[in-house]
Order: sequence, then structure tokens, then C-alpha cells
Amino acid sequence: MDEASWALNLLERSVQLPSVSGSEAEAVGELVAYLKDAGMHAWQDDAHNLVVDAGDAPPSLYVLGHIDTVAGHVPVEQRDGQLYGRGTVDAKGPLMAAIAGLKRLDPAVLRQTGIRVIGAVGEEAPGSVGAHHAVRTMQPPDWLVIAEPSGWDRVALGYKGLVRADVATARASEHSAGPNPSASDRLVEYLSSVRQALLAWNAEGARLFDSVQPSILKLSHTHDGLEEHASARVGVRLPPDCDPQEVADVFKQQAPAHGVEVRILEALPAVRSPADGALQRAFRGAIRAQGGRPGRSVKTGTSDWNVVRRVWDVPTLAYGPGDSSLDHTPNEHVAVDEFERAVRVWQAVYVAMVEHLTGKPTQ
Repeated sequence: MDEASWALNLLERSVQLPSVSGSEAEAVGELVAYLKDAGMHAWQDDAHNLVVDAGDAPPSLYVLGHIDTVAGHVPVEQRDGQLYGRGTVDAKGPLMAAIAGLKRLDPAVLRQTGIRVIGAVGEEAPGSVGAHHAVRTMQPPDWLVIAEPSGWDRVALGYKGLVRADVATARASEHSAGPNPSASDRLVEYLSSVRQALLAWNAEGARLFDSVQPSILKLSHTHDGLEEHASARVGVRLPPDCDPQEVADVFKQQAPAHGVEVRILEALPAVRSPADGALQRAFRGAIRAQGGRPGRSVKTGTSDWNVVRRVWDVPTLAYGPGDSSLDHTPNEHVAVDEFERAVRVWQAVYVAMVEHLTGKPTQ
């Protein structure tokens, strides 16, 4: 099997293995066995993260992706030059491209250093348990790349922050024709008040990345004839200049007036990297070598970069094949030729970063 076929087979195999957040261990175990059979040093850590190491020294470059996906079965098939399946974009495609690029390196390239690729569990769920385990148990690298979809010919230099909260209220059951607001009425009024307060922070005409974006992620109303309950999960995307604690305070300050209880699940600041640096130059050169015009973007979502930045405060960017507008959709797919180009970019970036670290050419 040639290198391109092996790389595509790795991706296809990975998306055939269900790995919804919280249920990744079996898929990771199968991938570890497959990678070991291919001669790679792969293992599963105590959090069930997939870890792949290469080199003769402690790793100086980490690639952090995630092996988990959201729920929803997307049939795995190749059609019209595209590979369909849950995770082909978010984010097994970027992760497997990074692993395939690592496999193509001549072992002599890594005699003086090392590279580690991490497929974290739990990125799609509150808590990011895999990323938190990684920063607790692994030494900080010199450089970090987040394996997320950016498009094969561009890098992402930032992600918005996030505050995620559960809010709830309850009251004794009453007839709906009565004068008092229902539990859902109270909750909706509270959510509307919080939303108005947060949107007031946005400057007129601000672009999406620089704006506060509140969103209701889940709503529920239940009653048992004696008591009624209303609850919601809310997410707020934050621009770089927004303190997550100030957003959490808005949720808490308005709660007593509406009889609402608040539980903050996550409070992550935005992350942003400069346009230039050793990593940026390595990716620009690798993309040009594949016939691309290097571009850069910032993302309105969040990633494990937001989680690990507090401990791994090192030069970082995000890269990976795929169109992020297909994340979480029933039409999730990646172009086969884009995936292969990204594998070649990864291979060239690894070589460039080793040369940057050692000050010596690898050839």
C-alpha cells in the first residue's frame, strides 16, 4: 500500500469507529493497535487519549487534536472524490493527517528531538477531560499545533472564548390561567435580560469574532402536577478582550431577581497568536510547496487550545484539512485530494520545525 493509500485508509478506518464523547476508549484501542502494526509508537493514556510519539528525544512539538465526535451517524463512503463520515472534518481528518505526516518522516530526521500527536477525548463535551489530563501529565512543549479544520492552505490564529452555564428555576404548580408567571416564563425573562445585557457590550458594526455571542443551547420544561421546572443550557462566545468572569458575573447578578439558579460549567478566555513566527513560516512554506496560497483566519468557535493555553503558554496555531462549516452536520465530508495535500504539509512542517530547533538541515 503506497503512502497516500495508507493515509486515506487510516482516516476511513478512524471514522468507521464510533467515538462519541464519553465513549472513545474502544475506538482508541483499535487505532493504537493499527498504528503499532504500521510501526508507529502509539499508546492510550489513563484518560483514553490516543498518543503517538516519534523521535529519539523528549518531544518539542505537540499536535493536539481530538478523537471524539458529536452524535449522529453519517454513512462512511467515498463519492465523487469526497470521503463522507462523522469526524472527517471535526476532527479526525486533521488528526489523522497529522499522524500520517509523522509516519512519512525518515527516522533520522528526529534523532535530536521528538514530536507527539495527541488525540484527546471529550473535546466536544463540557470539561474537555482529555485536554485537562494532558496538561496535568505532560511537560509543556516548545510549540503546539491544534489539529482542527482550517482548510489545507490556511492556518487559524485564534479562537473565541466561551462561557457555558446551566440555569434553572422551579415553582409550585398552578393553573395556566392564573396571574403568576410559569417557571418557563420566569426563565425566558431571565434569559432575555442576560442576552440584552451582554449584547450591549458589542460595538456597532463589530465583526463576529470581536462580538459577544449568547446562544441558548437547550431548553426544558417539566411538571409532575405538584411542581414545575424549567431549565436551559446557555453558551456565550467571547472576543479576545472579554473577561469570562465578567460574563459569569452577569449570569449570577441577574439570577436572584428572577428566582433562577446558575451553575457555570466552563469559563474559557479567547486565544490569539501573531501572524508571524517559526510555526507560521513553516506552514506558509509547506503550503506554497503544495501549490497553495497561504492564508490565515480566526475561528468563532472554541477548541482545546482555549483549555490548554493556561498551562502550555507556547507559540500555537491551528491547522487541518476540511471546511469547518461542515462540522456537526449530516453532510460532513472532506475532499480526498485536500486530505492528501494536508498530509504533505504536515510532513514538510515537521521537517522545517526540526531544522529550526537544531539549526541543521535534515538532508
